Amino acid sequence: MLIGLIAAIVACVGYGVASVLQAYGARKSAAAAEQRGEAGHVTASGGPTLRSTFAAALTASFILGTVLDAVGFAGSAISARLIPLFLSQTVVSANLVITAVLGTVVLGIQLHRRDWFAIAAVIGSLLLLGLSSGHAGGGSSDDVVHWGVLLGSALILSIGIGLIRWLGSRAAVVAGLISGVLFGCLAIAVRVVYGIDPFEIGTMLRDPAGWAILVSGLGGFYLHTVALQLGSVNGATAALVVGETVVPGIVGVVVLGDASRPGLEWLAIVGFVGAIAGAVAVAVFGAASHEEKPLEEVTV
Repeated sequence: MLIGLIAAIVACVGYGVASVLQAYGARKSAAAAEQRGEAGHVTASGGPTLRSTFAAALTASFILGTVLDAVGFAGSAISARLIPLFLSQTVVSANLVITAVLGTVVLGIQLHRRDWFAIAAVIGSLLLLGLSSGHAGGGSSDDVVHWGVLLGSALILSIGIGLIRWLGSRAAVVAGLISGVLFGCLAIAVRVVYGIDPFEIGTMLRDPAGWAILVSGLGGFYLHTVALQLGSVNGATAALVVGETVVPGIVGVVVLGDASRPGLEWLAIVGFVGAIAGAVAVAVFGAASHEEKPLEEVTV
């Protein structure tokens, strides 16, 4: 339990810092393209093209953020195997708090009293979850689960790409939400995949859940990058938090046997709902009132 919780905290910090660095890289790339007068970085509907997304991903700050994403993925994978998904994913989703606080320094986002209250609510809710969390269920040998997470990831990614093309510049929240659902599918796939213990790459590659890790991981990363290009880092990350927390949390309890401590089910529900509500509040308040410094004034 302790190792899984520490791994989730590592993932939380890694993902939180990564989001800010990637948002900075996306803004810097867009500003540079605009100064050069380059065309082909925006679709007819106002969304980013693959070219602009690729350019953002090549900035130094974005690359550093990607390295931290890898650290976050490792921590998230370990925690998904060792503790209940509703606890693991909720702790990881608290990266929004780190994103919001660090964003005040790197992106010039101002936090007000209500933002700090929301952050305190997230921290308090996580403590409730920790107190109420019981044993983690195992994986699943049901082929329906293994194929389901792969086909579900592919379908969700396709829907996300289609919605981005349709909504264009209005797709920030949608892209963030669907990227979060994909990261939730990633956590489920990591829990059920064969070939982890003992590690056997051949076994993993023969398992549909192994391919689901690839589809959901790369797809979630791409859609999150698009979300950061289109909207505020807090808004995009808040939408991601909802998707990556609710979906695996429910699947973990209903399908995989995750459980809270006997008699403390109500406390787990309060903590789960409170953490999500607090995290979303951080983003909603920030998106409504934040003031960002001009890019040239911000340093990393």
